[in-house]
Amino acid sequence: MTGKRGNMKAYTYLLFDLDGTITESGPGITASVAYALEKLGVPAGDPALLNRFVGPPLAESFMKFYGLSQEEAKLGVSYYREYFLEKGIFNNRVYPGLLESLEKLSQAGKILAVATSKPEPHAKRIAEHFGFARYFKEIYGAGLDGTRLQKWEVIRYALKELGLSGQDLEKVLMIGDREHDILGAKKNGLASMGVLYGYGDLRELQEAGADYIARTTEEVSGILLGPC
Repeated sequence: MTGKRGNMKAYTYLLFDLDGTITESGPGITASVAYALEKLGVPAGDPALLNRFVGPPLAESFMKFYGLSQEEAKLGVSYYREYFLEKGIFNNRVYPGLLESLEKLSQAGKILAVATSKPEPHAKRIAEHFGFARYFKEIYGAGLDGTRLQKWEVIRYALKELGLSGQDLEKVLMIGDREHDILGAKKNGLASMGVLYGYGDLRELQEAGADYIARTTEEVSGILLGPC
């Protein structure tokens, strides 16, 4: 368990990333990306590299990792969703121990919300399917119309919908597994916790400036609540 530079503050609002933080969603995402690349006629290469798509915005990843143009990336996203909504959406699982952490945080009076780059309707379907929607006040995500593509935009949207601004932001913590979660939190003036059981690594999260690091799902609630 790695703490903050200083003492743990008492956070009231906890924003959770979805992919790589609540659910181990790699299998469904990578299969959907492979399908999209095949439809585009682009060689996928080493299958292990497709894990880079877990977390960041899809169009951005298609352009960054495969050199696609903006229009090609947009088409890739549509192919991705074609497969994802039929086969990939439930091809994942909740990380072992995470529901227990959510339960402890809820019992302690924390207000939980999801802030994900996944389209909001898809995120809500997943939350209902896997039974963790009950822990969250609301689930916020990207728009199907191409709005809120960047993680910082989703976080800003979540804060606005929750009615949080000014000094309230000192009571909010963003929790995620990739640099986008940490950098998105910083852009909105929030502290952040990086988790190591997802798809990022310690160096990525530390370089992005995570204030806390949780190595396991149990540590997510353990760091925030302290010894029982």
